[in-house]
Amino acid sequence: MWESSPIGAFVDVMWAEADGWRTLFVTNDAVAAFVTSIYHFDAVEIDATLQVHRDRQRLAASWASATLEWTLGRAVPFPPRSSWVARRVERPIARVAMGVEIMGVSPTGVAERYEAHRLRRIIGGWAVVGGHDLGAIGPPTPACGFGFSEPPPFASITEVTTHVSDPDGVIVFR
Repeated sequence: MWESSPIGAFVDVMWAEADGWRTLFVTNDAVAAFVTSIYHFDAVEIDATLQVHRDRQRLAASWASATLEWTLGRAVPFPPRSSWVARRVERPIARVAMGVEIMGVSPTGVAERYEAHRLRRIIGGWAVVGGHDLGAIGPPTPACGFGFSEPPPFASITEVTTHVSDPDGVIVFR
């Protein structure tokens, strides 16, 4: 759920299958063009039925072939910090403590930096895709393969501001 971006607010779902196949689900061509300018996918599905809702207790998403709902744990906030602190302090801590990268280069060559604002563990929920129950929630394995960073080794939602640098300048979206 992107509250703001160069193309306005939008929702998308980056879905990775166990065999490594990656699909982007979006509501329209503009969102598909924007997201695929940063990340690579094996398939892009334009699905006007895609909906994502979040409140304090849950995150729910649905589209033509899937429905999921997650119960969210307590929010762990992160204090505001400068890009210097992110690079010199946060980056090595995030790498060691959570196995994530907060800055790098996307598969399309776009420089990115993720500024996390809060983290919430997923403590329950369910998902049905293509009529099949996906079973218990667990760590994202195998790796998703969307960009320079993989998600942490536990099911979670992280609210971030993304700083994207393209040849024309820096684009910031949240």
